[in-house]
Amino acid sequence: MSRRQSGLLLRTILFLFALNFVSLAFYFLLHPRPSFSPKTLTPPSFPALKPWPSLPSFLPWSFSPPPPAHSCEAYFGHGFSRRIDLLRSSSSAGGGGWFRCYYSETLATSICEGGRIRMDPGRISMTDGGEALETVMGREEEDELPKYEPGAFEIEAGEEVIGRADRRVVDELDRYLPRKGVHIHTMRALMRSMRLVDPGKLECTQWVDEPTLLVTRFEYANLYHTVTDWYSAYVSSRVTNLPNRPNVVFVDGHCKSPLEEAWEALFSGVRYAKNFSGPVCFRHAIMSPLGYETAIFRGLTNRITCRGTSAPILQENPDTQKTARLSEFGEMLRAAFGLLGDGNLPTMPSAGHNVLFVRREDYLAHPRHSGRVESRLSNEQEVFDAIKNWADDHKKCKINVVNGLFGHMHLKEQIRAIQEASVIIGAHGAGLTHLVAATVDTIVVEIISSQYRRPHFASISEWKGLEYHAINLAGSFAMPADVVNKLSSIMGSLGC
Repeated sequence: MSRRQSGLLLRTILFLFALNFVSLAFYFLLHPRPSFSPKTLTPPSFPALKPWPSLPSFLPWSFSPPPPAHSCEAYFGHGFSRRIDLLRSSSSAGGGGWFRCYYSETLATSICEGGRIRMDPGRISMTDGGEALETVMGREEEDELPKYEPGAFEIEAGEEVIGRADRRVVDELDRYLPRKGVHIHTMRALMRSMRLVDPGKLECTQWVDEPTLLVTRFEYANLYHTVTDWYSAYVSSRVTNLPNRPNVVFVDGHCKSPLEEAWEALFSGVRYAKNFSGPVCFRHAIMSPLGYETAIFRGLTNRITCRGTSAPILQENPDTQKTARLSEFGEMLRAAFGLLGDGNLPTMPSAGHNVLFVRREDYLAHPRHSGRVESRLSNEQEVFDAIKNWADDHKKCKINVVNGLFGHMHLKEQIRAIQEASVIIGAHGAGLTHLVAATVDTIVVEIISSQYRRPHFASISEWKGLEYHAINLAGSFAMPADVVNKLSSIMGSLGC
């Protein structure tokens, strides 16, 4: 081959090589590789985080100095002012896990949070949870509550604690998580199970990047106790300054309940711990206090003197004996179901007044329930009929009597009925806990039999700033005329 031919061949090869290189460059430019993050080993477990809604009664959750102990803010807001760092991330590289608690002297409990935490469902003894009620009838409650083996929860240690002989994360639980009369304190047991592991030994089948609340529920089918759980989870989210609504993992084995609808509305996503296929790691986990440790529940045995008021009034005139926190939470509940609108709905006399009668009715609540509810008002139907007849005959105002059969209504419709009521009346029972979502001008009438003189709903009304009336009975029978006379007097105060 001549020198000229060799040169031509070489130029041809170089040209083809350059053309191929340019073609490949254009291909990868137009077809980028799909992004891959080594952080998540399986598809996401939860949907995207929901933002916090705008709430008319919202007040800041950070204070300097902190609120006084046993003030209304300490009971219902951010009284978790003593920070205890139990494990710090490595100071040199910022690596490793971390764990801290915020202790409330007023409530004698803590909200705790940590990072790089591994949960192993295989080391938690309890039923799977989330089953249909009909499939688990007769199941014992103790089977549904978690029992932890050591290492059920693990945290990756930083360099500063590598080789520490005691692998427990927490000790001296009474310093920040005392029992205070809680017989089965599952959060204490959870924290007692925590162990440290060396860097790189946190073996996970999945990482959850978003903040996640770990919640254990008691009496999960009872609205009153569930509201205490909702409130505790909400406060935990605010105290830890979460920018969006967190996910929730139920660390219990309870079956499906209609009240789960509100958990899903209030927070970004809900999942049962046993539904994870293997050990799961959380970049940020928050341990929510038990509902028994909230002011709503503690106020049953210890008088909490706090009067509900509006947030603007508190901003202008701070008062340690007043609170808007329960109103803030009620607005959060309404907003979660898309019912908040412009906040408190004004009374509209032209459309009439709604009188909501909250009924007690038979329904199957949980695996140990017979389906029959205990009567708190033996002649409830007679009283309802008398109110209905009185309203139908009322000439001055249009009065709509709403039959509050909550056991057969979706939660959104229950909350809508509460929101639209001028007067809420009912016998002492868990359904009245919906008062947390009532508007500021709602009037409450509680019919109380001699066997159930408990302060649940008088207290909620006081903490919300609602006008409250009690009709105390000698037994469980109410004279219909007495109830009608009370309602007539109340409606008279509303211009009717």
